[in-house]
Amino acid sequence: MEALLKRYDLDRLAVATIASHTALQILRAAKGRGFRTLAVARPSSAWFYRRFQFIDEVWEADLSNFRPVAERLAENNAVLIPHGSYVEYVGWRQALEAPVPTFGVRRLVEIEADQYRKMDLLRRAGIPTPRSYSPDEVDGPVIVKLFGAKGGRGYFFAKNREELLERLKGVNEPHIIQEYVFGVPAYYHYFASPIYGRVELFGMDVRYESNVDGRTFGLAEPTFVVVANFPLVLRESLLPAVQKYGEAFADAVREALGEEMKGPYSLESIIRDDLSIVVFEFSGRIVAGTNVYMGVGSPYSVLYFDRPMDMGERIAHELELARDRGRLEDVVS
Repeated sequence: MEALLKRYDLDRLAVATIASHTALQILRAAKGRGFRTLAVARPSSAWFYRRFQFIDEVWEADLSNFRPVAERLAENNAVLIPHGSYVEYVGWRQALEAPVPTFGVRRLVEIEADQYRKMDLLRRAGIPTPRSYSPDEVDGPVIVKLFGAKGGRGYFFAKNREELLERLKGVNEPHIIQEYVFGVPAYYHYFASPIYGRVELFGMDVRYESNVDGRTFGLAEPTFVVVANFPLVLRESLLPAVQKYGEAFADAVREALGEEMKGPYSLESIIRDDLSIVVFEFSGRIVAGTNVYMGVGSPYSVLYFDRPMDMGERIAHELELARDRGRLEDVVS
């Protein structure tokens, strides 16, 4: 990657992403910082992204064959910003091999794709997590989760071992069985900055999920398909623990992968009524919940920059500083 960056024309540095998920936030902010902007779209959605003047080019592409796209991005001096749709549509194998500088720690995409490796990394960080079970160990309510970035699709409850065994008969995909933790959800947004040498707590949100939050009145099966997000502000006494877990995760990434954490990431949690926090997921890249602050900025961003900033702006700010200081290799992988 270092050799590839040496061939880049930094005066024409571009920011690129898949046209979905957080693309509008990312590309709007990048254009505001003077970068060229590229959106790689599936043919069904390209028309929508062509409506925005802050996107310089919209490319239609087959994301199942991503290498030619990555090579073209590199020819256009682009840095690729990964997000959840990139993980889902391109897949972790292609993401690892894509010959284009990728913002953040790209090897986390592979760990994200495996629920067991994901939980192992959280435990390595010393972060409280739900108990994981084999079917025969289940002694109470559980949640079954499929592997990969599916926006909550395919998850389901089981109240006990008998119900679990019956429902697992229809599951053919890789999955994990976890303790169902009672409490309220809270999803934390972090930014690890090699330029400033710190982990920033940059915001938080809660998801609006189909049949869990919808008006089904017990008539439909609970599902967790994410359709929207709400902004969230925690009671201040919880913030030290949230910051501690974010920094511990960055330390665990360094120990496990041998490289510094960089860029946006998220820890997803349940807060119990005793105010203890249990983290059940992580995302090693920008999450869709950051869209709630697009254009207005997170209230937590003012703690670092004395003005509101959204996550797209934070990415563009880091890229701009890295380019100007000759440190692009420190923020990409």
